[in-house]
Amino acid sequence: MSTPESPQPAGGFAFPDTPPGHRSGFGCFVGRPNAGKSTLLNAMVGEKVAITSDKPQTTRRAVRGIVTRPDAQLVLVDTPGMHRPRTLLGERLGDLVRSVWSDVDVVGFCLPANEKIGPGDRRIAADLAEQAKGTPVVGILTKVDTVSREALAVALQAAAELLPSAEIVPVSATRGEQVDVLTDVLIAQLPEGPRFYPDAEVTDEPLETRISELIREAALLGVRDELPHSLAVLVSEMGEREQDPSDTRPPLTDIYATIYVERPSQKAIVLGSKGSRLADVGRRARHEIEALLGTRVYLDLHVTVAKEWQRDPKQLRRLGFD
Repeated sequence: MSTPESPQPAGGFAFPDTPPGHRSGFGCFVGRPNAGKSTLLNAMVGEKVAITSDKPQTTRRAVRGIVTRPDAQLVLVDTPGMHRPRTLLGERLGDLVRSVWSDVDVVGFCLPANEKIGPGDRRIAADLAEQAKGTPVVGILTKVDTVSREALAVALQAAAELLPSAEIVPVSATRGEQVDVLTDVLIAQLPEGPRFYPDAEVTDEPLETRISELIREAALLGVRDELPHSLAVLVSEMGEREQDPSDTRPPLTDIYATIYVERPSQKAIVLGSKGSRLADVGRRARHEIEALLGTRVYLDLHVTVAKEWQRDPKQLRRLGFD
């Protein structure tokens, strides 16, 4: 896993063969935990590039999703949910989010329609006003499919009061409602310029990172509230297994990965009775990984304790949170 400090593509490469008037640039989604940022990113890209969960603080990196149209290319950065940090990891994620703000052309501030504006939202709005001066902000009212028309009207009014100079776009990522409208609004804020990525590319996340995240997503399902923050996953080895030329089955990819927790009691939760829960995690993750790779997958999972890794600089570095 990695926590890039800038949303810009490595090397600054750009494709010159783009038509006149073509727009390109970077946007990011910000908001408090569980505001629907990752689900929205996937809906806009049209493919799963960020894991999702009903657990707050699922996103731990700046995940890039690439939206390419004939007239524009929008590189969206999904950032971790903003909250008051309680660990060194939390502090680093907050710094990461703020560093992204200064490098994008437009900020999408996600506000869930089914929750009232709270202190966390107001704190983010104040931070944006101070640290992202001059960067256009678009208010995004997420999860509108979960509220009535009356409640939506109230939420729109509250969003407009929080962000008086911003355009507010209500969307439902799960139903695809207004997603194209939001894309148009964000692209309108981009400067003219060439593409940064090939047409078919939907993310520049390393493959091992995407696989690690799919395993973590599977491990998050059904666990108690205190465990998600303590879970980390690292792929230690991956490669295509040699097979007999006469074997007509799809290739088989071997993947070895470790799930890290902070305490022995958490390890027991992940393993489950006689390893049953870990086996379920493996089955769910393997299904997603096979869809990603287009091959059969042998997935070997190991669970280990890395005591208080969220507070340990050395362990954070080893797990990719530099």
